[in-house]
Amino acid sequence: MRAADADRLAHELTSAAAGGDTARAELLLRDGADVNRENRFGRTPVQVMMMGSEHMASLLLSHGANPNIADVSTGATPLHDAAREGFLRTVELLVRAGADVTTLDHSGRSPAQLALQEGHAHIANYLQHL
Repeated sequence: MRAADADRLAHELTSAAAGGDTARAELLLRDGADVNRENRFGRTPVQVMMMGSEHMASLLLSHGANPNIADVSTGATPLHDAAREGFLRTVELLVRAGADVTTLDHSGRSPAQLALQEGHAHIANYLQHL
């Protein structure tokens, strides 16, 4: 596949992931989109996925998305984002896919600390008892 085609597919896949469009994401993955390729903004699909969409998380992770990719500017991983936003099911899917619960963002906060800070004690409790 040519680099330009791979870049186009990566951009389309991150757009589908951000919008929660699992049907489109599935088609793009079947067409050869690389689930871990960054789009032109330096983000992968799992970094921008609609966190509340369990189906999107499951789809990307089942295709080998790296759950430990960190945002360059903040150090936050998808687990940090899902924990901060209060999406327990997404947190569980990320953990099952190998997300590191001990990773700290650039401010020194773990996903559990972010969850607790944002009022999601049930998520913090889940993460702290793994």
